[in-house]
This record gives sequence, C-alpha cells and structure tokens, in this order.
Amino acid sequence: MAKARTRDARTVGRIVTALTARTQLGQILRRVRNNKEKFVVEKRGEPQAIILNVEEYVRLFGRKVPSVEAIRREAKAKGLDRLSLREINREIKAARRELGKKKT
Repeated sequence: MAKARTRDARTVGRIVTALTARTQLGQILRRVRNNKEKFVVEKRGEPQAIILNVEEYVRLFGRKVPSVEAIRREAKAKGLDRLSLREINREIKAARRELGKKKT
C-alpha cells in the first residue's frame, strides 16, 4: 500500500488519498479489522470520509448496528441475495431518484 501520511494516528487515523482507498480497499479493510486502524480519505487535500471498524463506530456513536448475519438473513428473506449487478444498479438509481424527490 502507498505510504500513508499520519497525523496523530491514534485519534485521527492514517490519511490516504481517494485513489489509494479505491485501489487498495481490501488491504485497508483488513488493517481496519485486524489492527483496529482508522483511515481518513482525502480528495484534493480535503478530508472526505473516515474508515473505521464497526466496534469503534458503536463505541463512538452508541448506535446498535445489526450483525452481518442479520443483514444476510434479511436479504435472503427478501430475495435480495440473488440480484444481478444490473438489478443492484437499477435499485441504487431508483433510491437516489426517490431521495432527490424528498429533498425538494
């Protein structure tokens, strides 16, 4: 992975570019899971997102996050586990259109 800049890594996390995050997402996710690392994703020098593990998110924000298994069961019950990539993209577009209508 490209060398990440670090500000106080314990509080802020390692800073990576959006390109690095996109091309090395699998490795970043492994580091988040295994080493409890945090990453700040920058685009054009501006922070855009933070990648951190679920336990840390729950600790910080106190929200109950459903388990992955619960999400899988719900998707299977609704038949969503059999969607093709084309169908997934169609669902995403429809949801975005619906969100756009709610904003106006």
